[in-house]
Amino acid sequence: MSSLAYTRQGAGEPLVLLHGLGSMRDAWSPVIPALAERFDVLAVDLPGFGESEPLPERIEPLPAALAAIVADFLQGLGITSPHLAGHSLGGWVALELAAIRPAASLTLVSPAGLWRGATPLYQRASLRMIRWGTEHATGLLSRLVDHRLGRVLVLGQTHARPTRVPPDQARASIRAMGRCPGFAATLKATAKRRYLAGSPLSVPTTVAFGSRDLLLLPGVARHLDELPAGTRVGSLPGCGHVCMTDDPQAVVALITESALRPGTFHS
Repeated sequence: MSSLAYTRQGAGEPLVLLHGLGSMRDAWSPVIPALAERFDVLAVDLPGFGESEPLPERIEPLPAALAAIVADFLQGLGITSPHLAGHSLGGWVALELAAIRPAASLTLVSPAGLWRGATPLYQRASLRMIRWGTEHATGLLSRLVDHRLGRVLVLGQTHARPTRVPPDQARASIRAMGRCPGFAATLKATAKRRYLAGSPLSVPTTVAFGSRDLLLLPGVARHLDELPAGTRVGSLPGCGHVCMTDDPQAVVALITESALRPGTFHS
């Protein structure tokens, strides 16, 4: 399997965007136009999400397995040493991808996998609740997000500024989470694991979390000791877990500065 659904826009050095668990490539839509002014941007649907088929049942959808599929996909497009940016699960996948093929830079936006031992119970419970709601109450949630208060109620845990999410984008996110066939298997595959570095990575790396992220809690899911030496650490003030919608300009600046001037990032 090497065919993945993707969106490609812009020109310049290649930049690959990887989304989170239960999401899709359109989660990056708020930042793609600005990034495309500098980069050849590829936003990819990971296996089992968006419009990409899930992995065969015999393959456990670990982040390393997802990364291997993305690596084959990029090889098929003739893309070598791209800049990588990953959000949530996509950040974990980006780390695994950088370990098996060259990368020009690595930007981790609220990355998953940086906990001790198993995935924190609070996080697993939160994701299961979100999945259950989007799967079994799709119509109700889709109607609620037509209204500002409804978006606060539905998106309040994942977004710090849910009223900034357009209703059509909110409905697309609800459908993506509720319908993606890869959710259960990927959550199970990662539930008792965390990111563990193998051979040291030499790629310039930047990591940043939203200051109001209610999913990846400080002191629980933000241990950075497995990240490459010299990783620059920043924050995205006023952002929740889905930073791309909360503050698109800040995310664009983070990725651009990390990719173009990796030695000058300041938190």
